[in-house]
Amino acid sequence: MFGITSWKLLILLVAAMVLIGPERMPEYLEKLRTFVRQARDMANGAKGNLKDQLGPDFEDIDWRQYDPRQYDPRKIIRQALYDDEDSGEPTEEAPYLGHDGIAAHEDHRRWDPDRATPYDVDAT
Repeated sequence: MFGITSWKLLILLVAAMVLIGPERMPEYLEKLRTFVRQARDMANGAKGNLKDQLGPDFEDIDWRQYDPRQYDPRKIIRQALYDDEDSGEPTEEAPYLGHDGIAAHEDHRRWDPDRATPYDVDAT
């Protein structure tokens, strides 16, 4: 959790006890417990609201597909440029287009600083 090992967590707890002191420790523990309860209640309330609004479709949703850690910006850009969702590479149906809109040869796929950047005429 957050890259904190059990030893680091133990050291943080001991440091907190030393800094806060034994007199104020119960007060801060109560505040922490109240905060955790409120956060859990808010999360459960949001989940309940979402479940009510989506109805029976809520159980069918694959939540892992919405995880932002799985997205690769390079793949998304390749898919947008080449309109190929599988590989991100040019295909027969969607070949790599040069700056003049004519399909380029295999050797022109490499970056060339003298060549204009390809663009989608319909999007610009």
